[in-house]
Amino acid sequence: MGPTMTADWNIVIIMNPRIYQFLVGVFASFGSLLFGYDLGVIAQVIASESYQRTFGVSEADPETGAVVALFTGGAFFGAMFASPTAEYTGRRWTITIGSIIFIVGGILQTVAPEISYLMAGRFLAGLGVGFLTMIIPLYQAEIAHPSIRGTVTALQQFMLGIGALVASWTGWGTYNAYTDNRQWRIPLGIQIIPAVILGALIFLFPESPRWLMDQGKQEKALKTLARLHSNGNEDDPWVRAEMEQIQESIAEEHANAAQSYTELFTDMSCFRRVLIACGLQASIQMTGVSAIQYYSVTIYGQAGIGPSDALKYQAINSIIALVGQALCIAFIDRFGRRWTLIWGNLFNMLTFIIATIMLVVYPPGKGSAAQGWGFIIVTWAYNFSFSAACGPLSWIIPAEIFDTRTRAKGVALATMTSFAFNTMIGQVTGIAMENVGWKYYLVFVICNFTNAACVWAFVPETKQMPLEEMNYMFTNAPWFVPFVDRSQYTADLRADLARRAEVIDEKLTAKHEIGAEHH
Repeated sequence: MGPTMTADWNIVIIMNPRIYQFLVGVFASFGSLLFGYDLGVIAQVIASESYQRTFGVSEADPETGAVVALFTGGAFFGAMFASPTAEYTGRRWTITIGSIIFIVGGILQTVAPEISYLMAGRFLAGLGVGFLTMIIPLYQAEIAHPSIRGTVTALQQFMLGIGALVASWTGWGTYNAYTDNRQWRIPLGIQIIPAVILGALIFLFPESPRWLMDQGKQEKALKTLARLHSNGNEDDPWVRAEMEQIQESIAEEHANAAQSYTELFTDMSCFRRVLIACGLQASIQMTGVSAIQYYSVTIYGQAGIGPSDALKYQAINSIIALVGQALCIAFIDRFGRRWTLIWGNLFNMLTFIIATIMLVVYPPGKGSAAQGWGFIIVTWAYNFSFSAACGPLSWIIPAEIFDTRTRAKGVALATMTSFAFNTMIGQVTGIAMENVGWKYYLVFVICNFTNAACVWAFVPETKQMPLEEMNYMFTNAPWFVPFVDRSQYTADLRADLARRAEVIDEKLTAKHEIGAEHH
């Protein structure tokens, strides 16, 4: 049977429900593609001779630093504005608003006659990306079955990688193909296309059933849950049990949960989750990923590699990242969150130690070709580790640990933290590398180690746990988690969900039997 359209523009597709959820998650992740593209393209833009000639600046000038940083500065405010927008207008409208803002910013960047236009466009594009990166993992987490929630929310980082890949190869191609302003205008213009597609088509997909329930739209919530999990069968026992559990959870949240940002810091269960989400997003930026993204040409230059080759190697780096992100999508719901994140940070630390030693032993301009290749391979190894573990989990964990009432606020705070640290790294990296050289890398050696230690100590495992169980665990489990058996906090709730499904199944069977006798 082919797709059919309902009156509210949602598509009902007869296929395996988990495949449908995955495809919805893939489309929503177009917003992450925009983020990855804009992060990846700026290294080529600021390295282009035509950019530097047109605006009379170099990579080390404060104006260039502002062009880099204004994007994440805008994203900080976008994530902040996205929270009330998501709560009042819904998840899909928030995605549309973010897309429209991004399109305006993309146009300004592409046609910029002066650097002030480019700065304004970068800020607006960042504002749109802030909306999208805040809402998309939240939306994905709310539509996905617990058994594949990690896979679906990991799409945020995977599509970010797709964006970075397209940006890297586009940037490398135009850098070598043109010497005029097309060298940087074409890469900046391409980013508008996926934003148009996302903003125009998102209403073909379902709204979050949890948001619908929170707005008192029970009938629509049930239809959406059925569309997502049982091909539209509203009598499915699991759907009915899940609906009942969501209703009870939201009723409790309305009575007790945070109504404002202030209450996120006064309720200890909420505060604990805010600390984990914001600390995690800050820690991800301190792994060194943003420094490499923004200043890849300068970083490779420290190993004696020229701009054209640096852009080519960074483009290859994007392919390696994509492989890592694909592996995370495939295995994260099997391996879990905690230890994947711990080992990822430790491996990141090892790669920065090796890179630092290389730069100490072979200062810029004094190394051999073999040393240059060694530096490249270490950078690739770091990127694989980050992309397979740290990057995806920085979006997965914050999206799943909050309840429906606080999820938009909590994820917004976490995303704002990410962009605040991202902006800081973008501002200081160029200056630090010029003034202290290899010593700057020691910051990331230390931070990757402390990241792993903090995750080991304070971040509980949330693999395959229904969203409605998070409240119970974060209220009852101790803060220091290494020796906690998670099953003791979830077994009763899982058994309750199974009992609900069983009771509902029996009621539906009896109802159908009575109906058959009557007929």
